[in-house]
Amino acid sequence: MRRRSLAAVAFAVSVGVLAALLTGTATAANDPGAAKANSRWLATKLKPDGTLENPNGGELPDHGLMLDVLFALYASGDGAKAEPIMKFLDDEGHATDYFTWDGLVPGAGYDKVIVGGSLAKTLVAAQVSGRDPRNVDGYDLVAETHAAIMRKGPDKGRISDYSKDPDLAGAVNNDANSFGQALGVIGLAAAGENDRIAIDRLLAQQCSEGYFRLVFEYIPTKETGDHVTPDGRKVSTCDEGKPLGRSPTDGDATGLALSALLAARKAGATGLGAPIAKTVSWLKANQTSGGGWGGGVSTEAPNTNSTGMIVQALADAGGAEAAVDKGVRYLKSAQANAADSGTKLAGDLGAIAYDPASYEAARTSGIGGADTWIRAGAQASLGLSQIGFYALAKGKTQPPASSVPAPATTTITTSVTPPPKPKKAGTSTGVRVRTSTAIATPDTATPAARLGAYLANRLTDGDHVEVTEDGKTYVDYDSTADVVLALRALDQQPDSVARASQFLVKPEAVQAYAHGAPYEQREASYAGPLAKLVLVAEFAKADIAGQLRADLVKLRGSDGKFTDTGSFADADETVERHAWAVLATAADPGPAVELLLSRQCADGTFPKHLDTVECGSGDLAATAAAVTALAARPHTDAAPSTRRPDGWSERRVSAFVSAVGALGVRPTGEGMVTGEGGEPDVALSAAVAAARQTAGLDASGTARSLGELVQPDGGLAKGSAGETDFPASLAAAQGVAGRSWLTAADSPLSPAIRLPLTEANPSGAPVLAAEQSGSPPSWLIWGLAGLAVLLLLTVIALVFVLRRSTKKKGATP
Repeated sequence: MRRRSLAAVAFAVSVGVLAALLTGTATAANDPGAAKANSRWLATKLKPDGTLENPNGGELPDHGLMLDVLFALYASGDGAKAEPIMKFLDDEGHATDYFTWDGLVPGAGYDKVIVGGSLAKTLVAAQVSGRDPRNVDGYDLVAETHAAIMRKGPDKGRISDYSKDPDLAGAVNNDANSFGQALGVIGLAAAGENDRIAIDRLLAQQCSEGYFRLVFEYIPTKETGDHVTPDGRKVSTCDEGKPLGRSPTDGDATGLALSALLAARKAGATGLGAPIAKTVSWLKANQTSGGGWGGGVSTEAPNTNSTGMIVQALADAGGAEAAVDKGVRYLKSAQANAADSGTKLAGDLGAIAYDPASYEAARTSGIGGADTWIRAGAQASLGLSQIGFYALAKGKTQPPASSVPAPATTTITTSVTPPPKPKKAGTSTGVRVRTSTAIATPDTATPAARLGAYLANRLTDGDHVEVTEDGKTYVDYDSTADVVLALRALDQQPDSVARASQFLVKPEAVQAYAHGAPYEQREASYAGPLAKLVLVAEFAKADIAGQLRADLVKLRGSDGKFTDTGSFADADETVERHAWAVLATAADPGPAVELLLSRQCADGTFPKHLDTVECGSGDLAATAAAVTALAARPHTDAAPSTRRPDGWSERRVSAFVSAVGALGVRPTGEGMVTGEGGEPDVALSAAVAAARQTAGLDASGTARSLGELVQPDGGLAKGSAGETDFPASLAAAQGVAGRSWLTAADSPLSPAIRLPLTEANPSGAPVLAAEQSGSPPSWLIWGLAGLAVLLLLTVIALVFVLRRSTKKKGATP
């Protein structure tokens, strides 16, 4: 069996459109508890000095596997357990045993021989563990990784095994593969130093189907040039290698390559949308019915090792929630759990087997060889934690098991965000309800009134949302803010709105939600929470609004991007998060609006992620958020303009009109938007309707359709059937109300423009799609009436001509 760590000493053994994949659904559910259980088990396998025995023998430990364990421990929030590993490599000077040949033959000058993949992996490990990557065991790993990228010759762009000493060059065979290439791209991206030729060389390892191969394969060629070896060979592209059988599929290489492309894109690399989309599409299509994925040659069968790496990457990419959830279930089906307390796995709770069959066998026979379980678990755990490699290298991890960070996801189509990491809407995490007398509504109450009472009853003590996990209870500040805005849109429960607003603007709540207290060890600020707090405070006319906005503006760079600070910073920036910040700074958005406009896709939609520079089509939820942000201005009693508003550029008008038009493409006649499975998507329907309403379009159809889904207890179910679901109910509020919170009473904002425009659009923006429901606008009615008259006159004329023609031919009339 092939060794499964990302890199060994030699590192040889262990056009789709992006936005079409970004469907606007909630983030797939991770399982931090399962990841932490595995981390506890993995930590017990480390020797006191942080090493793991090499199963191939020899004096050197298994450095590659040690770093795999380090990644898993940090991703789960248990990085302290990995400290002995970096202490061994850095403080005690053993890193060079891994990324040079010096450990194999000490003192013979082999410290000049660099193992490219191992070097890159050490760079990422240093970043993940918070070490200075420019001084590990005396080496600047960032500079060394750049140096390992060949700048000319057949291996141009390849992160290579090479010798700094020309006399030893002949002894070095370049065995570096796609694993090392991907890790090098990740490490340089995290350092803010993308190297384009390394990215392009990685892309050459992708076949047209979307997968990546593992090995850089040489093939014979008649070409000439620097890229050809003296004996007439060149490194093939993946497609060039296929006819010769040199480009087999490899799930491991594909998963890690996807993580690398995402990292490079987040660090500013362009032109990666289509390759990322192809990779995601291929991975989704090649998931087995059981939920797992296989690796490469000799490991093609589904296994937890490959599945963990792929799930991690897909969760980072977004748009594959169903596949990720299925993959998580596969991983957990091979993990020793509490139900094994009476089996031979009782002492190994949390351990993850290579596959479910191995787990079942171990229940009766025990773990025969821990090495395979360590290799499987170290990478499987990444799929349970679902922290992308770029975010991991930038210092983002799960919080320690004993604590939970205050910040939560802040998207306009929000979900419950229980610690220690935001979960998918509809998970079993409990929401504690108010302890005071429940608010009741008569059966004859409107859907808005019943939904308002339902949401108010979700407020513990009448002023905040609490969630429970693993027997512990936490304040969910993000959902509390969403409840406030939802009730504002519904125009319901003013007492609950006032109490929850007062709770949120208290200094201790602000410090927890927007600045990470008490979990941050240094000063921190989060743009998404700050933006929501600004809006909640302005609605409530609280004095703190000005200071909150000032703190938010400090996070805005000259390019218009809002960048979080702190250990729990949001590294996966979305258009929806940016939209919240634009709304909260509507009086002075600076370059933030221009940045948003620059991300619009060719069809008028907006992508899910702000770092997507090029796209053909985007995400409806992100587009709804962008429309709302673009429409907003500080509140005024003046009616929205039907012409270009003062201060609006032609580009902004064009972008706004085309985005609103794109929102009218997918709704059904009942004002509902269908999701991936063809069923109406409650959250997405509400978001689209609210955004269209801010543009002056009718949203009554959505209000009627969603109102019919309100259940007897006042909430809505997720999907077409099932029990009442708090996240779905919360997300549905604007749709049930038939309006955005932005147009609610006492709103600090109001729309600046109303469609359709009464002047020709000089930008050539596409014509708006018809309203999704309700009475069509007057311009459409008169247009259709005119067309009907024209058609009638045409028919009359045609009949007259035909009658004359038939009579001339002697036909009977």
